[in-house]
Amino acid sequence: MHVGYGAVFQNPGNALPDAEVYRNELRLAEMAEPLGFDSIWSVEHHFDDYTMCPDVLQFLAYMAGRTSHVKLGSGVVVLPWHDPIRVAEQVSLLDHVSNGRVILGLGRGLARIEYDGFRLDQNEGRNLFVEYAELVLNALENGYMEGGRFTRQPRREIRPRPARSFKGRTYAAAVSPESMPIMAKLGVGLLVIPQKPWDAVKKDFEVYHKVWREVNGTTPIPKPISGGFCVVDENKDRAEELAMKWIAANYHTVMKHYEMTSPEFGTKKSYEFYSNVGKFIKKTGADAAARDFAMLMPWGTPDQVLEKCAFIRDTIDANGVMFNFSFGGMPYEDAERSIKCFAKYVLPELKKWNTEPLVDPAPIASSAAAR
Repeated sequence: MHVGYGAVFQNPGNALPDAEVYRNELRLAEMAEPLGFDSIWSVEHHFDDYTMCPDVLQFLAYMAGRTSHVKLGSGVVVLPWHDPIRVAEQVSLLDHVSNGRVILGLGRGLARIEYDGFRLDQNEGRNLFVEYAELVLNALENGYMEGGRFTRQPRREIRPRPARSFKGRTYAAAVSPESMPIMAKLGVGLLVIPQKPWDAVKKDFEVYHKVWREVNGTTPIPKPISGGFCVVDENKDRAEELAMKWIAANYHTVMKHYEMTSPEFGTKKSYEFYSNVGKFIKKTGADAAARDFAMLMPWGTPDQVLEKCAFIRDTIDANGVMFNFSFGGMPYEDAERSIKCFAKYVLPELKKWNTEPLVDPAPIASSAAAR
């Protein structure tokens, strides 16, 4: 089982100087490789205290220089907020400087604050994502980018030329059921962040597998990776207390950033699914919704976390997990204790699980990229 470490750079309520958050989060991230994690991830967000990583590829380039062998995951680059040719160039460069360690994760974004901040019409979010994803993925295989209804990209080479294929090491975040056939047609794996009942997730995967078989004639490659927010402690009561406090606190930052209780949430074109989330929060209340979110996550004693990881593996046939340990304003000493407990008791057991390994990048013939 592949096991990744996630860094999210949260500063809820601006309680700390941003510089202090970065010093601590980088320190924790740099612990991941010596503790035995297989990869380091972060996620792109902008403009507020929710997650302060506006350039996940830049962060990963830094981590490439600070590490020797862990893989580097973007979970995710939000494509509509970028020029696709710049994304292809940055990803190719990162793959060169890291010697092929990149795991590429892509997404389309949801928050109004971010779409408005980039002066973009969120109603076009899905269309932009699909076009940009096709352009970027083709460019990383062919060595050049050209075309696009929105992009109208004149043919230009990607330099440095991509040296290795991204087939089998590209993922996309997908929450709404309507996204499943899109990701299957793109030929990308699924990066799952638990946030709705697992029975609903299983139904989404049935659609994804069906469309993948129709389009590609095979079973999906790569298998899914599941993210999540993790608290682990040898003391059962303390683990539960910390988990329910800080994972719930994290979900309150989620609701705030995405404006989930706003009447406008889920009203944009192709985002209608999310209106159900707003209705659920309105019905149950924010505190109850936060508790429900926490209950989906892998927390508890080492044995309890292993049990929850096994459930995730068996439910979606995952061959990897990627967990965040510092979030919601949790004191860094608590986060560090949780990371070390996980690394001591949970990580070695997960690595014993017999799952298909993540796909190693296949080299691209130099002539192919030059055509």
